[in-house]
Amino acid sequence: MRTIRTYVDLPLSAGAELDLPAAAAEHLVRVLRLAVGNPVTLFNGDGHDYAATLLSVGRGATHVRITAMQVNAAESPFALTLAQGLARGDKMDLVVQKATELGVTRVVPLVTERSEVRLDAARAAKRHEHWRAIAVSACEQCGRARVPEILPATPLAAWLTALPDDGALRLALLPTATCSLRQLPAPAAGALVVIGPEGGLGAQDIAALVDAGFTGLNLGPRILRTETAGLAALAALQAMHGDF
Repeated sequence: MRTIRTYVDLPLSAGAELDLPAAAAEHLVRVLRLAVGNPVTLFNGDGHDYAATLLSVGRGATHVRITAMQVNAAESPFALTLAQGLARGDKMDLVVQKATELGVTRVVPLVTERSEVRLDAARAAKRHEHWRAIAVSACEQCGRARVPEILPATPLAAWLTALPDDGALRLALLPTATCSLRQLPAPAAGALVVIGPEGGLGAQDIAALVDAGFTGLNLGPRILRTETAGLAALAALQAMHGDF
């Protein structure tokens, strides 16, 4: 029987009993048809998996007992931030989902010079909540116990201003760049990867990135779509410096 993993935004500990949040309970009972006595693995983002058993199932509450806690070993030792220019349609959903599966630490939706997607405050808040839910679902599927940080949509200039000087390798994918991953020194503290939207990064974006210490990176002779480029870079960096 496959392991059923469910995220709950609650404190968890071995031996504890608790009522599951309504959304988690409905998914387990109504969608997956779990019954009393069935096992489930809970996680809350603290890096641990919590083995639990359903004690009662009902319309009022679904009650579980946590029987054991163990450290989850699915996190990459290599910290990766993907700063993705806002893309049209459901492309951002795909990027968040697959980046989570690839072990990303943080996803930053960027508003750039050529971004066609414009979000007012209300839509931006809804998108942020939606993207985080996608990351949670991807963690349930891929076995991670830490949900990557999903930032709200942020202008490139504001994000660059707030970047810490932590020694992470700073990369921006540019089709005109000549530097490949093999030519870069081994990062001491993870990597940041910036991807433009469908129209690519504009001249002002590139100038700001260069001023902030970013290196232009080329991933080969083929032109990659915005939803492909960042995922390709994450996979390559994981293979070279992470846990692939």
